[in-house]
Amino acid sequence: MMAPGVTNLTATTEFVLLGFPTQGTMGFLHPLLFSLVYLCALLGNGLIVFITTLDRHLHTPMYFFLRSLSFSDLCLISATVPKSIANSLRHSSSISFLGCVLQVFVLFLSVGAELHLLTVMSLDRYAAICHPLHYEVIMSRDRCVQLTAVSWLGGGLDAVMHTAGTFSLSYCGSNVVHQFFCDIPQLLAISCSGNLINELVPILISVVWGMCCFIFIIISYVHIFSAVRKIPSTEGKAKVYSTCLPHLLVVVLFLSTACFAYLKPTSGTPSMSDLVISMFYTVVPPTFNPIIYSLRNQALKTAVGRLINGKYF
Repeated sequence: MMAPGVTNLTATTEFVLLGFPTQGTMGFLHPLLFSLVYLCALLGNGLIVFITTLDRHLHTPMYFFLRSLSFSDLCLISATVPKSIANSLRHSSSISFLGCVLQVFVLFLSVGAELHLLTVMSLDRYAAICHPLHYEVIMSRDRCVQLTAVSWLGGGLDAVMHTAGTFSLSYCGSNVVHQFFCDIPQLLAISCSGNLINELVPILISVVWGMCCFIFIIISYVHIFSAVRKIPSTEGKAKVYSTCLPHLLVVVLFLSTACFAYLKPTSGTPSMSDLVISMFYTVVPPTFNPIIYSLRNQALKTAVGRLINGKYF
């Protein structure tokens, strides 16, 4: 008798992604808009990675973590958007079983790493503002490398846990995924396994861990804003707020939409709200993070100016 975990390999060889229509006006607008968004994300995050690597003035813990965050954003948006664009241009909606496995793995690797990096960045801001005299000791180069490595390792473990849990289930009925990428709630909705505990437990673990990270970030910012109130200079306060508030906005948007998407009951029929919500944690952060972190950051703008003037070459 064949084991339940093996049936999905023989019964389903591909999935059908019913996200955005591939025909009509939407079939034209979707690849066009997604291509523009993807190009913006590539340029913005690629520029941050390039500048923070090349410019010696930006070789500080804050920009070290920002570089890692931009790289995770590149991985996150590249896991979903290019395939969606390609399917629209080919008027196709299919993705192979292996392609779906790879998409889920890279997605959760990126999301997990991003969550941990956002948490580490709040620790960095806390150390810089609340303990400035000990900042270089607390956030030494070795410590930064260790924290970044742990962030990616955590993302990798999260990816393995969710990928193994999801694809150990049986997919012997419908192969239609009501999403523009292989998203786990929609995959669970079409699974013919009676027992979904293999993936429900990892989802619960991820939600609890995400809430722990969020609480840690909030506590860090309570201490930060308490310290900011004691700063006599209005300019000093404005500088701290311009650095910290965008980071807090990114965290709230990223975690709230991801948790809502994974905790809300899945519907058997496609919903435009599901597509919009999923975009808020897979497409919006990678696109807007470079704007949020660089628009009011004078050091980054100065570094871009040096790049434009050819001073690095």
